[in-house]
Amino acid sequence: MSKLNDKLHVLSELTDVNNELIPLKEMADREFTASYGLTGMVYRPHLDTYMQVCVNKAEVLACLKRQGILPLSKVEIISETLDSLHKRARSHAIVEYEGDHYQRIFLPLKLSKSGKTVQKWAKIWLLQQANRKIDLLWESQVREIWPTYFLIRAIDL
Repeated sequence: MSKLNDKLHVLSELTDVNNELIPLKEMADREFTASYGLTGMVYRPHLDTYMQVCVNKAEVLACLKRQGILPLSKVEIISETLDSLHKRARSHAIVEYEGDHYQRIFLPLKLSKSGKTVQKWAKIWLLQQANRKIDLLWESQVREIWPTYFLIRAIDL
């Protein structure tokens, strides 16, 4: 996540952010579908607004968890455990933990100014189902906790 803010948040702020996300999600999904497959810089104000609110939500969640108001999620606990157990896991490596299989994924997080090389990678663990497909609920929880990992940036984080 980007630099953490020193401001403390309250639980009601999380409700406010969630209410703000509801109408933005529908517009952002329509906008993403309309621009899918295009290359270059695309003007997408609804998608960008939605992503900014998602980042704000993640910041509020992180603050509430640091204060002890909300507990750490299962995704966070297992991700931290897998990170400590498998520090050198390569991309697409599959490990077993407590009877479940997890796949290590690297995502480009920060690009060079030219946009041709990746300067910083995000590392996440995704839960695999029995048929070797990624569990979509797990992935959505990862996106909720660390939305900045899914935004490729050409600027410094």
